[in-house]
Amino acid sequence: MPGKKTRKVYDTLIEGAYLGLSDVQLHDYVFANCPKATSKRLVRASLLALSDPHVEDRNVLNVIYALAIKHRLDGGPDIEEDDAEQDPAASR
Repeated sequence: MPGKKTRKVYDTLIEGAYLGLSDVQLHDYVFANCPKATSKRLVRASLLALSDPHVEDRNVLNVIYALAIKHRLDGGPDIEEDDAEQDPAASR
């Protein structure tokens, strides 16, 4: 079960994808509506969406998949920050 922050990112991601947003527009939409979003949460929310049987629109799934791959490969600086936030031992 995802945490509240990941769930909010998931809901916003799905909403934006169904609105027809993709790539940078979808990324910006998620981060504008979820101030606590990180690349790691975005990837986790994307994986939730890809495994959700209720999401059946092929275009939506393709857009989310592409965004997840892009952010997984980028691995921006907030990946480490998010890890430290979840695991206090990681910051030692």
